[in-house]
Amino acid sequence: MKNHRFNYILYLLFMLFTIACSNNKIIEEINISTHNNNELKIQIDVLSKKESQVYIEYWCDSLNEKYNSLTSDKGLSHKLVLCNIIPQANYSFKVISLIDGKKIESKKYTFKSRALPVWLQDQFKYTCTDLITVPNQFKEGLMLMNKREAPGVLYLVDYKARLRWYHMIDGIGFKVARFTQDTSIISILGKNDEPTSYGSQILEINFLGDTLLYLKKGQGDFKQTIHHEVMKKNKNEIVTLFVDEKVMDLRKIGGGKNDTVSSDGILILDRNGKQLWKWSVFDVTDPLKDTGLLRNKKDWTHANSLNYDKDSNFLISFYNNGQIWKVDAHTGQVLWKFGKGGDIKLPIECNFSQSHAVHINKNGSMMFFDNGVSKKQSEVYAMQLNQKEKSATIDIHFKLPTEVYNERMGSAYLVNDTAILSCCSKKHITVLSNAKGKLIWTLNTGIPPYRVEFLTPLQFAPFLKPLLEKK
Repeated sequence: MKNHRFNYILYLLFMLFTIACSNNKIIEEINISTHNNNELKIQIDVLSKKESQVYIEYWCDSLNEKYNSLTSDKGLSHKLVLCNIIPQANYSFKVISLIDGKKIESKKYTFKSRALPVWLQDQFKYTCTDLITVPNQFKEGLMLMNKREAPGVLYLVDYKARLRWYHMIDGIGFKVARFTQDTSIISILGKNDEPTSYGSQILEINFLGDTLLYLKKGQGDFKQTIHHEVMKKNKNEIVTLFVDEKVMDLRKIGGGKNDTVSSDGILILDRNGKQLWKWSVFDVTDPLKDTGLLRNKKDWTHANSLNYDKDSNFLISFYNNGQIWKVDAHTGQVLWKFGKGGDIKLPIECNFSQSHAVHINKNGSMMFFDNGVSKKQSEVYAMQLNQKEKSATIDIHFKLPTEVYNERMGSAYLVNDTAILSCCSKKHITVLSNAKGKLIWTLNTGIPPYRVEFLTPLQFAPFLKPLLEKK
């Protein structure tokens, strides 16, 4: 019996040794480098002797959790990119080969990540008197923001102001950026001499930095200057705002015979640049009925955000007329106007003037950031609309401190039911507050982001995970 048990143990040891060594027979070569010269993306190239699928299991010595790369297609050559990287940290990894349903581990390898480039260091600093007051949902999430001047940069930053991911592009800026339901980031690109949120290119990338879509003005039906918003309706349809111009006789109001009025429209393109749908403010509104037209003709309405309502019709916000419109996504009919001079009755406390980042939050309310130029104080609103009765009630309303008053741009998004993330672009400040406006946490940024979008772990998985620090 003892001999049998001894032989069995020897057999197990032999099998473990065989498994441990077998991947050395499968792996021909391993190379470690940065991916596209990005210090937060490590590329591991694996050359196999046998056809297999491969992924990398990796971990940071100072953290609690292991991470996996994506799995490669079956073959001999594999390029794996690791995104969950922090600067100047020691990492270990194993190559996992999948052959005939068997998982074979390599020996442990190591590398050390490098420091961030100087121009990316000290871009973000946070202030918080007590991190215990910060909700766990916020600690687990990331903030998406963008640099609008060339070289353009997309950033994902965590609650400790750590840069967790970035993507840079030379010679052009990310004018607007937005996360998509396809775990990608879509953006408007523009040169420095183009206005702040205006551009002429659309770029979609994934978290590995791969280009998924690239459209330039002049390609297909894409002839317009676009601005302030870009989003995906589905995998094949891209939605954006565009500049629409109309030559008009404005002599009756003191203008010229062939004067030009500049306004806004909604444009839907397919991935090849073919126009699928177009709508213009001029389709539904006569500019001559606006007594302030001559003053605002170069930028009459100034649309600054676009989103979908719960029924898939459009919500579009305007800076210059202080309104949010709902537009039928098929007919182009304006279903209602919300704001001063609109046709939905507002509560007395809802006295906003310039809305930004209009969207439907997770509680079903229409949420937006109000610049508050008339009051010199910015505010946040979330409204429940009774569209049949043309009435509204307030879910959330608070005034931000006057020290972070933000007269242009900005955004506000729910983190959970009691915490809101607000971007005060002109102040280079993003704040986390409770539903009454009390500040919990503040982020100072080296750039003035157009807005700051909050992403949950489900949205950026499997490429990134929250950092679970050792206690």
